Amino acid sequence: MHEDGNDGGRPVESDVSGNGVDRSATPGGAEREFLSLERELTVFLRRARASQGEMAREVHPDLESAAYGLLVRLEECGRQRATELAAYIGVGKATMSRQLRALEELGLVAREPDPADGRAWLVHLTDEGRGRVTSVREARRARYVSQLAHWDHNEVAELARLLHQLNRGMEK
Repeated sequence: MHEDGNDGGRPVESDVSGNGVDRSATPGGAEREFLSLERELTVFLRRARASQGEMAREVHPDLESAAYGLLVRLEECGRQRATELAAYIGVGKATMSRQLRALEELGLVAREPDPADGRAWLVHLTDEGRGRVTSVREARRARYVSQLAHWDHNEVAELARLLHQLNRGMEK
């Protein structure tokens, strides 16, 4: 916190962008850190949604934006039951069934009987799906490397660590 002589003597703090924030004027008594967090996450999520739509179209022109995350999960974790995917993504069984049907029709995923339970099915990427997702993810990582080239590698690692911590906390 720093004092700023242009505020009539009240303590003013700098937010993430360097703008002065009068803590006493924050709505509902919310701390400036959480207001800054909310603002920055809003911008970040808006950009992430747009980026996810672009990546989905790069995988396949008819791929729904929301289904891209399913493909990434399957690439990272391998075969999974639809119920596991639905729980991870946070959607219901009907929504998951619809998305998986669409991905099957595009030739990106396939189902096979679960050897541990003959009533259940395991979903996996097809060779075509794996190739397309890998290609898009490699291009995305290359963009990150380019966009963050001026960052120290330790800063990138710290950002990844903090985002992981945030995501883990939101799972609870």
